[in-house]
Amino acid sequence: MALIAPFRGLRYNPEKIGRMEDVVTPPYDVIDAKAQAALLAKNPYNMIQLDLSKNVKPEDVSEERYLQSKRLLEKWQAEGVLLRDDTPAIYIYHTEYQHPSGRRFTRKGLVALVGLAEFSEGIVKPHEKTFAGVVTDRVRLLDTCQTQFSQIFSLYPDPHNEVMAALEAACPAEPLCSAIDGDGGRHVVWAVTDPATLRRVQKIFTDKSLYIADGHHRYTTALQLRKLMRERHGAVAPESPYNHVMMYLCGMEDPGLSVLPTHRLALVPAVLSADQLAEKLRGNFQLDEISGGTREVLVGEVLARMNEEGGKGTLFGFYHPGEDRCFMLTLKKSELPQGFVAAYPDALRDLDVVVLSDLLLERILGLDHHRCEEEGLIDYFSDPDEGLDVAVKMVAERPTMTPALFLMNPTLVSQVKAVADSDLVMPHKSTFFYPKILTGLLMNKMLADERVG
Repeated sequence: MALIAPFRGLRYNPEKIGRMEDVVTPPYDVIDAKAQAALLAKNPYNMIQLDLSKNVKPEDVSEERYLQSKRLLEKWQAEGVLLRDDTPAIYIYHTEYQHPSGRRFTRKGLVALVGLAEFSEGIVKPHEKTFAGVVTDRVRLLDTCQTQFSQIFSLYPDPHNEVMAALEAACPAEPLCSAIDGDGGRHVVWAVTDPATLRRVQKIFTDKSLYIADGHHRYTTALQLRKLMRERHGAVAPESPYNHVMMYLCGMEDPGLSVLPTHRLALVPAVLSADQLAEKLRGNFQLDEISGGTREVLVGEVLARMNEEGGKGTLFGFYHPGEDRCFMLTLKKSELPQGFVAAYPDALRDLDVVVLSDLLLERILGLDHHRCEEEGLIDYFSDPDEGLDVAVKMVAERPTMTPALFLMNPTLVSQVKAVADSDLVMPHKSTFFYPKILTGLLMNKMLADERVG
């Protein structure tokens, strides 16, 4: 089902830029204003100047914003700062990193072009919603620069590791490039150009679906650009670059694939004690209080217990910073409200994040998603210590509210697949695939007269 193809990657010339770490960036949508300034200070050729960040006021979004990126892209190519590979390749992309647990892993993936398919075709499957404003900005950048700056992170089923085994058998000894990310992870890229190997890998993918892990807006952007090209030119050939998008692909069964939890800090617009909140929750949850330590110890203990019980039910931690009390909450499935059961298929009802957002926050505490977003009543943290610090700070800063920190287990890859296969979507911030892939190691230049093969 999935059509993949080699391509001629556009890459930084190491002779011109010095350290690769000074020019590559995380994905644009995780770069805040402070990080943007730090990236610009590293190197005048930093990718943030091309793959523009989202830190811009609506009134400052003009055609000049995108034209400046295009002019720099053309200038850097003319200067030899960016070079395009002569031979089409499928690129092996390894990430060596330390998991927050302290264990070290290597995630093995590949970068290739993927034939575009509408979500309704069931070839490329999403698990999140996209938002029009974000897509519009990305379409304007992509249309102006005619270059895909970053890869979409997708998953594919490969229980026998056929794809990576084939690519690694033909992998050259020397990598093209490598870079260290902000967390100390090492990202390494090799080019595989052997025609027989490329054909074999393409054949393996023809019976697979792909599952977007990270980059839903970028994929929707590619679909919108193809639509725009059809409107301008009447048609887009199957082998046109506008009918393809650059993807990083990782096997679902890869032992180096990690999904981290995203913890939630909710501001309940009332002053409630831990006992009052607990009383509201007892009808649907079993509460086990964790005691006997500092707040860091309490949170660490509840996270450890959640990890031990992972897969045995729907559970998460709850910390009340105003009284320094911590609980583990376990869902009583037999006590689920009938309306909740009827509203959600099994694939969603089994997700901790759905139970938290739609049962606990919305139905029990009266905080629906729209209200949380409009009034800024919820925040997200991948680092539980950061969430804990902010929760404690909120006690003094928001005296008419009750901060409640909810500690989550990670969503399982099998759950992502089940939701996508059911044509459903997860709540916002349900998955955090770690580490992020870097922007700038590989880019895809689109030329209308070229053909993808």
